[in-house]
Amino acid sequence: MTILDEILDVKREEVAKLRRDRSRASFADSEQFERKRRGLREALSRKDRLGLIAEIKKASPSKGLIREDFDHVAIARAYRDAGVEAISILTDRKFFQGSPEYLRDVAAFSAVPLLRKDFIVDEWQIYEARSIGADAVLLIAEALDRTQLDELAACAREEGLDVLLELHHESEIEKIDPNRDRLIGVNNRDLKTFDVDLGATARVKRLLPADATVVAESGVHTEADVEILKRAGASAVLVGERFMREADVEKAARTMREWLRYAS
Repeated sequence: MTILDEILDVKREEVAKLRRDRSRASFADSEQFERKRRGLREALSRKDRLGLIAEIKKASPSKGLIREDFDHVAIARAYRDAGVEAISILTDRKFFQGSPEYLRDVAAFSAVPLLRKDFIVDEWQIYEARSIGADAVLLIAEALDRTQLDELAACAREEGLDVLLELHHESEIEKIDPNRDRLIGVNNRDLKTFDVDLGATARVKRLLPADATVVAESGVHTEADVEILKRAGASAVLVGERFMREADVEKAARTMREWLRYAS
């Protein structure tokens, strides 16, 4: 059994409990449920540089605890002050030590789009995402078949949420709808082995529609990494671990934003 298989087994158990505990109608009781959403793709569409999604992540299955002095609100404020285009928040409890409450707390003051980063396998997780203030959700092609992707993407859009559809390998292209899916994440990390290969972004990008907004995810640490992804044609990057390991999160995010600028 791979790490991804283990995560999905646990996620299905969590969803079964969520369905027992919450009715669909109950999610509308949240004060965040009816607020106007911020478009993630729109926020990442820059002409002067690649867009930046900065991630709030306490731990991961491959690295263990990443940030010991973890304060999700302080981190989100640092990202805000650094001027990032969007914030990604891990809400998985068991494997990433995240929480839906982290996203709810940040939604109370954030002015940029918030991405719920989790392993979504059921519509109830999308209703929950809207209720805690998410503007977008991640759907992972490696974890879902084509029918599941279509149904969950349709549900998210009905709820007013953007979808970041994540691919890793060229073979997963067949799971997307080129007429619908225009915000594509390419995870440079293999979710079965957790190995990282920045070349994944270029290999997948060349098979996508020319107008797709492509977000390179994982393995972005240095200016040299950024240059590789610029050449690959990425529109934006999602960065978490590099920031989480820095004492001064705001400074690290500002530095990354400078690296993302196109040469004048």
